[in-house]
Amino acid sequence: MSTTTICPIVEILQDKVERVKFILDKLTELYPDPACALDHRSPFELICATMLSAQCTDAQVNKVTPQLFAKYPDAKALSNADLSELEEVVRSTGFYKNKAKNLVNMAKSLMEYHNGEVPATLDELVKLAGVGRKTANVVLGNAFHMPGMVVDTHVTRLSNRFALVDTEDAVKIEFELMKIIPRERWVDFSHQLILLGREFCSAKKTRCEICAMT
Repeated sequence: MSTTTICPIVEILQDKVERVKFILDKLTELYPDPACALDHRSPFELICATMLSAQCTDAQVNKVTPQLFAKYPDAKALSNADLSELEEVVRSTGFYKNKAKNLVNMAKSLMEYHNGEVPATLDELVKLAGVGRKTANVVLGNAFHMPGMVVDTHVTRLSNRFALVDTEDAVKIEFELMKIIPRERWVDFSHQLILLGREFCSAKKTRCEICAMT
């Protein structure tokens, strides 16, 4: 069970259906054109960047990826990377040893099973080393323009604060949100909650007094 502070809007709009509609409308008003914050030019670049973003800010990942992709522009190059050299490239993203190992193993899987291309299905994506449902949904939604509900720490926190879910389990949250958020809104909804979390509703401090949601 979540112990997250509940947003004041929950008391105002106790009916969940009404609350979801209000939240969706307000998010669209606040962030009408949300986009992935990770710089990328291809599904390969996005999957690598998303893997690096674990426990790291998108801004820091964006500082690292130009050098990463200059050195390893595709799955073939990355699959043959010297691990110690790759570790140095991604060191500043944190947990760099594990991330470097997963990147190489992910690239090897792409070469062995997918001709070096990133697959466009959830089932195939989550079979890749270091790729969980969050990363897979980021790739599906932003590289292949397919509906995917991304659940990161912001989405987890705000979904609980809005009383849309009552759990910290990311997979359970994903499936609960998929039931109540229109399919065509899944990608934008995730982006919008992330933006709202960064601007008004962080883990350390809520800014309810100036938040347009309240």
